[in-house]
Amino acid sequence: MPDSPAPTAAAPDRKGSLRARIVPFVKFGIVGGMGLMWDTLAVYGLRPLLGLSAAAVLAYFIAATMNWLANRLWTFRHVVHADRPLVQWARYLMANALGFVLNRGMVFTLFLLVPPCRTFPVLALAAGALAGLAANFTLSHRVVFRHRRTDA
Repeated sequence: MPDSPAPTAAAPDRKGSLRARIVPFVKFGIVGGMGLMWDTLAVYGLRPLLGLSAAAVLAYFIAATMNWLANRLWTFRHVVHADRPLVQWARYLMANALGFVLNRGMVFTLFLLVPPCRTFPVLALAAGALAGLAANFTLSHRVVFRHRRTDA
């Protein structure tokens, strides 16, 4: 019987490379789900004080701050953080500006056009989170959490 061919070096690299891209994206998505929770809690808590629109804007920054921290400590923990935390947080907010526009653009469009979204803001917040997910991950991965350790 002939021996089975030896595995090629390219196959494990592709598999490892795919895993290296998918795992952080899944973790980022989980953190985003927690961010939706923080966003929703902040909107519902601040709405009586500030009104729906102002609460939605402030809530985004609360959720983004919590997401940055969770991503720093979990999703991208393998990254050597060259910047001080405050600098990295500011870079995270700036890098995710496109995600902010996509997210809150969707939220305010739904508030304006879909009356149930004003009554139940969580519907618009969820749609907004999905709208900004890919942009936020890509920019966070490439701009904010970009210094990788060589031993990990």
